[in-house]
Amino acid sequence: MDNDQTVFESPKVPGSQIVQPVQEAPLPNPPEPAFQEAPLQEEPSSQILQNEQQSVNIPPPPPAVGSPLLSEEDYFKGNTFSMVKKAVKMLIGLIVVLLVIFLVFFVIIPNFSKNSSKQITLTYWGLWEDSSVMQGLISDFERANPNIKIDYSKQDPKQYRERLLTRIRNGTGPDVFTFHNSWYSMMSSALLALPNDTISKNDFKKNFYPVAQKDLIKNGAIYGVPLEIDVLSLFVNDQILQSAGLKPPTTWDDFVNTARTVTVKDTTGKIKTAGAAIGTFGNVNHAPDIISLFFLQNGVDLNNLQSSADRVESALTFYTSFTTDQNNVWDSTLDPSILAFSKGNLAMYFGYSWDYFAIKQAAGPNLQFEIVPVPQLSNQHVTLASYWAEGVSVKSVYQKEAFLFMKYLAQKDTEEKFYTETAKTRAFGEPYARADLAPALKTNPIISSIITQAPDASSSFIVDSTYDDGLNQESSNYLENAVNSILNGGSAQTAFDTFSQGISQVLQKYGQ
Repeated sequence: MDNDQTVFESPKVPGSQIVQPVQEAPLPNPPEPAFQEAPLQEEPSSQILQNEQQSVNIPPPPPAVGSPLLSEEDYFKGNTFSMVKKAVKMLIGLIVVLLVIFLVFFVIIPNFSKNSSKQITLTYWGLWEDSSVMQGLISDFERANPNIKIDYSKQDPKQYRERLLTRIRNGTGPDVFTFHNSWYSMMSSALLALPNDTISKNDFKKNFYPVAQKDLIKNGAIYGVPLEIDVLSLFVNDQILQSAGLKPPTTWDDFVNTARTVTVKDTTGKIKTAGAAIGTFGNVNHAPDIISLFFLQNGVDLNNLQSSADRVESALTFYTSFTTDQNNVWDSTLDPSILAFSKGNLAMYFGYSWDYFAIKQAAGPNLQFEIVPVPQLSNQHVTLASYWAEGVSVKSVYQKEAFLFMKYLAQKDTEEKFYTETAKTRAFGEPYARADLAPALKTNPIISSIITQAPDASSSFIVDSTYDDGLNQESSNYLENAVNSILNGGSAQTAFDTFSQGISQVLQKYGQ
């Protein structure tokens, strides 16, 4: 019951009534004698004494009707004590009743209502899906939990991370929010660890990919639940490769040969059809991700670049060679790589699953392409994942309900529902984050390569398209400087020294 309910008035306690003593009826006047008394005659004193001794004591007159059997004082004392005693008992009983009423209406019922029927609203900030898409997912949860409402809003990705942290710090942020898999070090002060009854570590490890386990389990606690997985892949123009009698490359040696073979230049050496979008930075979509892939495949420890300086230099040299070599397959004068691929002027493009929709929209139905796994060095399988997860704010006032929602998001049925809802408006939905759902997508010709590569994926904080204005962007800026230094004639060693120092400062700044 709410505190503004009508307050019951306490019944008035009967006071002790003062008993007025009953007035004794006056003794009746003796009856008038019916005869005349004879004149008294004096008797001898001895005779008078004898007559008095022989006389019978006359009893007192009977009490008047209504007069107490006890004396007035005793009667008054007895009745007053009795009535006070009764009044005390009634007062104690009344206090007990009022106490029970207070407990029921002001403690038990409010707590019961709070725990079972009070309507609360969880605010949920997302980034990529419209409310119309998420509503199907949310509605199922609200039906199962009628006292919880989810208020979802799609946020502008620009300056999202900074806005999110500021709002959480001042207590006006969301209860549940989306964050990138590489953001834990920047978001650790705002993320709430998920309790074991929301999702256990064993269940998380059993159901989600190893990269998610590494990114979202910190110090033995789980800090997020991914709703999707995405892995860097190779988009291949089928018409260009087939016209040259080639198949999509699976190794880097095959990739180099294929890119050179299909590159077409005019008489002045200007590239008309590029073999692969790789080698520069400014006009290559996902350049930080491609170089991070080289680092990972080459065994570089991103958190300690100095320990593998030669491997970093080797990866930078290999990347820039596609532009600096006399048989170059790409240069800085060409269109941005996603646009060049959409126009049919690029044979191979590195991208993520969501690039498919932009390419299709720009190119139309005439462009025939497929998505395949990225090339590998011999005897290894290493890929790069970049994805988003959902977390709970430390400032949420409805943590219990937020954990319940997170438990719902982590369920197998929910992720299937999420894929179905996102696939209603496009060619495919968000690739499943749960590894146990992988078989359902392995036959999908568009995203089967995403699912095939996911078990071998690692993550990097040097990636683009997160709009974080922090760890990702600042690291990418130092990487761009290193690439441009080599393209402008500088040595790989000099480029590495500057790059390594910059990354060290960024890691220290964001506590990676």
